[in-house]
This record gives sequence, structure tokens and C-alpha cells, in this order.
Amino acid sequence: MDIGAKIRAIRNRKKITIAQMCEGTGLSKGFISNVENNNTSPSINTLQTIATYLGVPLPYLLLEKKEHMQVVRKEERTHTTMNSLKIEQISSKGGLWLRSVEFPPGASIGDAHSHEGIECHLVLEGKVLAEQGEDSFVLEKGDSFSWNASVPHTVKNIGTEKAVVLIAVYSNTELSDLL
Repeated sequence: MDIGAKIRAIRNRKKITIAQMCEGTGLSKGFISNVENNNTSPSINTLQTIATYLGVPLPYLLLEKKEHMQVVRKEERTHTTMNSLKIEQISSKGGLWLRSVEFPPGASIGDAHSHEGIECHLVLEGKVLAEQGEDSFVLEKGDSFSWNASVPHTVKNIGTEKAVVLIAVYSNTELSDLL
């Protein structure tokens, strides 16, 4: 864990000198230098003092790099086509995936399918039929729905225009091939 470099980066980004940090935290220059160079491991109380002075939450200092915010630029997103559906992988983190699915008129995800996890959907454009088990709902722009994905489910565009649905899927298993 490279807490020292993170502290230095925050301090530099905020244009705070070591002298200012010493004055604001009550810590010595030598100690702060040792912390920033990872030559010492400060206590949680000391880290809290530093975090408070820098204006960041303590947990942020403890995050590994891979746990930090991830950004996917629009031009970096992956696009695939499946059964006439245009699928755009917007973002993923841990077991959470966010996708946009464009359905031409009459198109559906396919036969009812199931997988581990939960799904939340937001209809961005068009009119869709969402079916799960005995439940069946017609949804339009602005409507949302969610379900436990372990129960067979499907979504179909029943309108005359394309439908676009934003889908968030959370699962502990890899869902790269599933909607």
C-alpha cells in the first residue's frame, strides 16, 4: 500500500507545503517526510489527522489503486451486436456492470433466460415488454424495473421505434456473455 505517495500527491495537488501541513496537523517535518516516503507507518489516529487536514475521507487513503474510481471514455467503450441488439458496455467495477442495449422494433433479448445476480433497468427510449415468471409489464421512456436475475426473464421492444434500455447487473460471477 502506497499511502505516502497518495498523501504527497493530494498535498501537492492542493498546493500545500510540508510546513503548512506541519502547522495544520501538529506533526513534524521529518515525520511527514518519512510518511510520504513510506519510511514509517502512521497510526490510524495520525492518518485521520492527515486526512482531515487534507480534506479527504480516511478510507480514501487506505484504498488500493485498483479500488479507485475508474473512468471509461465514450470512445473507449466496447460495442457488440447480438440477435440484432446493439450492446454498449458502459462501465464495470467489481461485480457491477452497466450496459446500454438498443432494441430495434420487435427485437428481444431472446428466450427467457436466468443467471445469478440482480438487474435494474431504465427505459431511455421506446416501449418495451418486460416479463419475468408470471409478471408482465409494458414500460416506456422514464420507467424503470428490477428483478432477481435467477428467475427466467426477457425484454422485448413492442414499439414502432427503437428502444434503448440502460441495464445495471450485479453478480458475484462473470457476466461477460449475459445481458
